[in-house]
Amino acid sequence: MNRKILILLIAILSIPASIAAQDKGLVKGRVFDSKTNEPIPFATVVVFGTTIGTTSDFDGNFVIAGLEPGWVELQVSFIGYKPYVTPAVMVTRSKNVFLEIPLEEVALDIEGVVVTASAFRRSEEAPLSLRRIGIAEIERNPGGNRDISRVIQSLPGVAPSLAYRNDVIVRGGGPNENRFYLDGVEIPNLNHFATQGASGGPVGIINVDFVREVNFYSGAFPSSAGNALSSILDFRLIDGNSERLKVKAAVGASDLALTLDGPLTKNTTMIFSARRSYLQFLFSALGLPFLPTYNDFQFKTKTRIDSKNEITVLGLGAIDDFELNLGLKNPDEYQSYILGYLPVNTQWNYTLGVVYKHYADNGYHTFVVSRNMLNNRQYKFTNNDENLPKLLDYTSWEAENKLRYEHDFKWNDFNVNYGAGLEYARYFNSTFRAKFVGDTYLPDTYETNMDLFKWSMFGQLNRTFLKYLTLSFGIRADANSYSNTISNLLDQISPRFSASYALKPNFFLNANVGRYFQLPPYTALGFADTNGNLVNKENGITYIKSDHLMAGFEWQPNETSQLTVEGFLKFYDKYPVSINDSVSISSKSADYGTFGDEPLVSTGQGRSYGLELLYRNKKLLGFNALFSYTLVRSETSLMDNNLQPTDSWIPTSWDNRHLVTITATRSFKKGWDFGFKWRLVGGPPYTPYDLATSSLINVWDVQRQPLFDYSRFNSKRLSAFHQLDVRIDKSYFFDKWMLNIYVDVQNVYNFQGDRPPLYTTAADANGAALVDPNDPTRYQLKRIEGSGGGTVLPTIGVIVEF
Repeated sequence: MNRKILILLIAILSIPASIAAQDKGLVKGRVFDSKTNEPIPFATVVVFGTTIGTTSDFDGNFVIAGLEPGWVELQVSFIGYKPYVTPAVMVTRSKNVFLEIPLEEVALDIEGVVVTASAFRRSEEAPLSLRRIGIAEIERNPGGNRDISRVIQSLPGVAPSLAYRNDVIVRGGGPNENRFYLDGVEIPNLNHFATQGASGGPVGIINVDFVREVNFYSGAFPSSAGNALSSILDFRLIDGNSERLKVKAAVGASDLALTLDGPLTKNTTMIFSARRSYLQFLFSALGLPFLPTYNDFQFKTKTRIDSKNEITVLGLGAIDDFELNLGLKNPDEYQSYILGYLPVNTQWNYTLGVVYKHYADNGYHTFVVSRNMLNNRQYKFTNNDENLPKLLDYTSWEAENKLRYEHDFKWNDFNVNYGAGLEYARYFNSTFRAKFVGDTYLPDTYETNMDLFKWSMFGQLNRTFLKYLTLSFGIRADANSYSNTISNLLDQISPRFSASYALKPNFFLNANVGRYFQLPPYTALGFADTNGNLVNKENGITYIKSDHLMAGFEWQPNETSQLTVEGFLKFYDKYPVSINDSVSISSKSADYGTFGDEPLVSTGQGRSYGLELLYRNKKLLGFNALFSYTLVRSETSLMDNNLQPTDSWIPTSWDNRHLVTITATRSFKKGWDFGFKWRLVGGPPYTPYDLATSSLINVWDVQRQPLFDYSRFNSKRLSAFHQLDVRIDKSYFFDKWMLNIYVDVQNVYNFQGDRPPLYTTAADANGAALVDPNDPTRYQLKRIEGSGGGTVLPTIGVIVEF
């Protein structure tokens, strides 16, 4: 495989440079007031870090021509407004780039004050725990393969999850504790083959061709976004090209993609994409025991009715099929083990949303209407033979219809945001799951058809005092109709307060305290007994509560570098705990299938705390470099026999302790880019198996894999893992089109990671399970050798745009 990569690189190098035209590119744009949408004339617009630039005209429009093709950032400034540095955009000869640049008004005493622009914008409502990720960082991230879920794993506080998964694990919180927004429209999940009730999956759904930048909140959440305990990812999407249709085709690590981008009418632009995976062919050729196939689509239209009104319509959808590779010849022990327990899974989901924005004299109104739906189907037969007893038959769907109103405006020197939300949700579940709890056969057999309403109110107030002190206060309240215990807004009030003090113009002390609530997943709310009674409703399940405290400082030595240090402390209360095994469900939320559908009580407590360090420098020896280190502890309370928390603490599944990432990318002349990412992840804890119970014939024939010994929950720990990823890009800029070819190699030095042991039944020459000669009620179990993780994974990608 390495020889093939070398041949590809030689081929790229041998392409004559003369065929790639090297004429200049062009950027157009509009500068406007972020509150009123009024144009800002005579704003200064320059290429960041240079003296190349221009000024906007009376309508706020500008044009900068004669730019070298490649990644470009613009710096925009005007008296009375905060300076703004745009996310990087790719300039080519084949298309004009158009940027909408909003400036935020600021009250300043002009005399003696010098306002400088920084590549790292700050937020009043979230002066800490907010990271912005531009499209250039996503496109060129080594090992990221244009997948946003993987890119954010470079940031402090974010832990990589299991291999081949994109779970978002932030500051010791579970993958079920995050929320995602596209231009203000909430989407329920971020990945294909999503874990129902959580965020994980192997491949991201969002096509990065749509993304302008990502605002990643690991704390200090704005009050307008609710139902999150660990993070919020706010995706800001590009608008379609207003001049002509352009086409972009890509062959990536796992899929083929096509993106169309252009005008529909004089006032309406659109961007549309579709992707189709070819993983099933690759996995079949490699002899893997499962064959995943995914498809997705995404679109956005934006209509400017006039200077005061605009409508955005967007959609996102995915169709996922997961089959077993039953055609394997002479499967080895590991392949047989996977085929033995893994179910067949088909899944589809979609989100449709409409955002209407009306600009007034000193602010704007936003109305968001959306609908999302997830359908999940799984089944499993004994020995994968449909003539034998069924072990799993699961059908579930959940749908949400949402309405949200927000009003942003300026009141004296205050920035104000307030609003309300209303949702109507439906959930259906039909389940038969053969399973053992210990050595007792307790199958799940039930059907649920449930609906509920949710409502919320929120507000946020920000102001800067005496040019040095910025304060932000927000409050939110949530309730729903699931039960009487959670139907009162006053019972779920979540205040939050942030403060930032500028000791110097480039040195800030920051702090935040806040309380947040999250509703357990529908799988938990809708879990029922054989008579259809909602078990967890009768158990008094309620909102999960988390209190955050964090403080730190930010230093911007110059306009291209940033150093932040933050300490954080999170307390959890009323976390759902499994009645079956006395374990908080948070530690179970990173596995395929479903999460939360079991009997629960809201008595769990938890805590996570730690320290984050982040250093970013866009011009460190010519590299755009990022270094992050996180020290994190994540713990849950040990439960007594009555499922009440004790004073003892045990690690959660997200207690990695040490996270280190070094990422560096650099652009060279003639369209070359190079980057590398090295990361170290502390070994997570894991729970050993109960081999005595697992070896029972009646248990193994149903479970097809060992059962955990929850009396020793997370008592073992894996060794640390580290990995180096490298990426090389070569771009060619032609008259009418652009070609990008890249090679991405993950785990360059083939580090062999540690993972929990796997066990299967010993077999005779015919493959039949061997019975223990000393106990005819048990199978003989054996450890599967050679099941450790780690491999060199090269990827070749081609992107064509015209």
